[in-house]
Amino acid sequence: MTTAPDPAPSEPSPAAVPPRPARRRRRSRVPTAALLVAPSVVFLAALFLWPIAVGVGQAFTGADGPTLAHLRRMVDDPYFWTATRNTALLIVVLIPLQFAFALTMALLLRERPRLSSFYFYVWCVPLAISDLAAGLVWLSIFADRGYLNSTLAWLGLGDGFAWLSYDNQTTMFVAVLLAELWRATSLVLVIVVAGLQNIPRDYDEAAAVFGATYWQRLRYVILPQLRPSLQVALILRTILGLQTFAVAQALTGRSFPLLVGETYQWYVTLQNEHVSAAIALVILLMSLGTAVVYLRVLRDPSTGGVR
Repeated sequence: MTTAPDPAPSEPSPAAVPPRPARRRRRSRVPTAALLVAPSVVFLAALFLWPIAVGVGQAFTGADGPTLAHLRRMVDDPYFWTATRNTALLIVVLIPLQFAFALTMALLLRERPRLSSFYFYVWCVPLAISDLAAGLVWLSIFADRGYLNSTLAWLGLGDGFAWLSYDNQTTMFVAVLLAELWRATSLVLVIVVAGLQNIPRDYDEAAAVFGATYWQRLRYVILPQLRPSLQVALILRTILGLQTFAVAQALTGRSFPLLVGETYQWYVTLQNEHVSAAIALVILLMSLGTAVVYLRVLRDPSTGGVR
């Protein structure tokens, strides 16, 4: 008797296949961008946030806890208001002059005259000179027996003039202004030249073809495209201008006080770190206020800018 062969095993239906175990969720990883930015954030926090926190604590705390005595002492000091006036006046006069000179020199270099590279390097020489060294250079010019008085005496125009005397506030201001103008204009020049290199000449040439004058092209073609570079240079130079110290210290000492010079006087000479921190906070607030104003005034209207 023969037995029937076993039937071939049938393939299981998809419904009968047991579901695979779900994969374990991967642990959330920190984004790569955050890891790359983290060292910079830590560095900036250690370099800026911590000193600001310490400065606020020194300005508003005393031996008995929170106090406003240091602020009152700062306000009652007559040098503080003179330094505030001198610093504001220096910024108001210095910044427009620096931008006028820097923009003029940058536009001249854009036309590529002969020896343009040589001119650029010569104009940028002050970048390699420290603030104190620049102040000493100009001190040799404006001192009682400096080059300026020697030249005037040689020309028969008098025996000399006390340019840096305490009684001559105007000439002291002019001396500090000229020294800072010579020292720091090159920084604005470098930023403006870099911005001009990113502006295509096609726009300028097209405007010239349609009959626009040079001043019209400058106003409606070049300057609008140069706005980001001007914005950066304006914020940077204003903040650095508020921190002017070494040049004025070398030329005039405390005869022409500035805010940063007063922080030095209170911290080093008068041994009062609390009032020094209060004046430093005033400089910080002035820097932040001017930066916000510049960002709002110079924002690009097509993109909405900074609100």
